[in-house]
Amino acid sequence: MLSLLYQEGPSTEGIFRRSGSAKTCKELKEKLDSGAEVDLACESIFVTASLFKDFLRNIPGSILSSQLCDKWVSVMDQGNNEEKIKSIQRLIEQLPRANVVLLRYIFGVLHGIEMRSEENQMNAFNLAICIAPSLLWPPVSSTPDMESEFTKKISSLVQFLTENCCRIFGEEINSLFGEILMTSSKQKPPEKSDKVPGAKRRNLFCEPLEAAGFLLGLSPLTTCVLSLADVGPSPLWF
Repeated sequence: MLSLLYQEGPSTEGIFRRSGSAKTCKELKEKLDSGAEVDLACESIFVTASLFKDFLRNIPGSILSSQLCDKWVSVMDQGNNEEKIKSIQRLIEQLPRANVVLLRYIFGVLHGIEMRSEENQMNAFNLAICIAPSLLWPPVSSTPDMESEFTKKISSLVQFLTENCCRIFGEEINSLFGEILMTSSKQKPPEKSDKVPGAKRRNLFCEPLEAAGFLLGLSPLTTCVLSLADVGPSPLWF
């Protein structure tokens, strides 16, 4: 899923802004949650992007952790970019490992798209507007005005993260997908099984991440994405 977005996103105008077919997204989500194999390469990249945003919105407490919500919101009030980056890195250190792993891949994708914004019309600002609400939300509901103000602040944060992801996550964020794509082209398809992802496919999982997925209350679909993002590709996802 992520490598498809990495490969096709930069050349796709309106990626993450244009929505995929709601009917197709619903059908594919049900298949993925049931453990069925789905070839996302045969689907519209807008469907894949919509599915991924939906997946992010269903992470309990959000990938950036609603418990740290106030601290994330205050980051952009820091004096200069260096102070902002250090504050962000300190907050990232407080996140579960599974969350950090996935964040690196997410911003690897966003960075790749932003680098070709003249082609796809999705600069860091536009990307942030589209994906920020899926990365963090407040722990309790609030008034529409407060929610609007919160969304603006989080969008500003995500824009900053995208523009400075190499300094925040390290320069290796530029090569995260290199080994995945190389390995994916060589890897044989997994044997068909009626088991849900995560049940018996221990060879595809990094144990700490699999445990983190279940501790976070994630579905088999979510745990599969988080785990495979760290340990390598599978034709089902990458």
